[in-house]
Amino acid sequence: MSASRIGVSFEFFPPKTAEMEQALWEAINRLAPLQPNFVSVTYGAGGSTRERTHSTVKRILAETMLTPAAHLTCVGATREDADAVIGAYAQAGVRHIVALRGDPPDGAGQRYAPHPDGYRNAADLVAGIKHVADIEVSVSAYPEKHPDSISVTADIDMLKAKVDAGATRAITQFFFENDLYFRYLDRVREAGIDIPIVPGILPVQNFKTTRTFAARCGASIPAWLADRFDGLDDDAATRKLIAAAVAAEQVLDLVDRGVTDFHFYTMNRADLVYAVCHLLGLRPGKDLGARAPLQPETERA
Repeated sequence: MSASRIGVSFEFFPPKTAEMEQALWEAINRLAPLQPNFVSVTYGAGGSTRERTHSTVKRILAETMLTPAAHLTCVGATREDADAVIGAYAQAGVRHIVALRGDPPDGAGQRYAPHPDGYRNAADLVAGIKHVADIEVSVSAYPEKHPDSISVTADIDMLKAKVDAGATRAITQFFFENDLYFRYLDRVREAGIDIPIVPGILPVQNFKTTRTFAARCGASIPAWLADRFDGLDDDAATRKLIAAAVAAEQVLDLVDRGVTDFHFYTMNRADLVYAVCHLLGLRPGKDLGARAPLQPETERA
């Protein structure tokens, strides 16, 4: 396997506490030498979550050689508010946004309603981003369809609308059965959509948490996966070994079937992701420049 043809990106979420901040920067320090194409930072509508996202993205820009992609949703925001965030990102030096509709304010599973003065959906948001700034836009894709979509066909129609609005990459929701991805990819190509559809990979850091995530986003948990973690609730060490094996099997099969780009949902932890990237042939780069390891803000004051 040639590592030169493998591309990866990593997703992080902004920390809420000093302890979580330390875990985030430890993960960034560990994964940065693998030279990802970009790293994305998730976003919550309004308030401190939005500010934490902006702060995290700005620090990545200022203190690392990484290329950050800032998430942006249109939930609960007017066009004016969303445009202000886009402008602030552009002014800070961000050149890549992951545009998402976002979950309803009351949480996933609730009925979504656009803000009366806001962007209606992700396609509308993509168009708004491209109008405000010259920024690359990635969007989401759903091999098992978005929970709110009436059908896979409707879901693909929405993806096409996002591409027509200016999106140049789609990142999938996580999945565990690779055939789901390839069946979806066939339908996307048949619809005339030719942008990269990058598989989103979720190493199973915690099986119970993963099951909860899957239920919220409409991803399936195959019986074989549940069986592999059965009886390991109190055995963290073995769970970690099983998780590494599952993720390795998945990505190596995808590579064997022609996939060259991967987006990892890191959950702000580097161990499993780093191990899988090592199996993909990625090694710490030698041209990132000498930089001191990042420290939490509280330790750098």
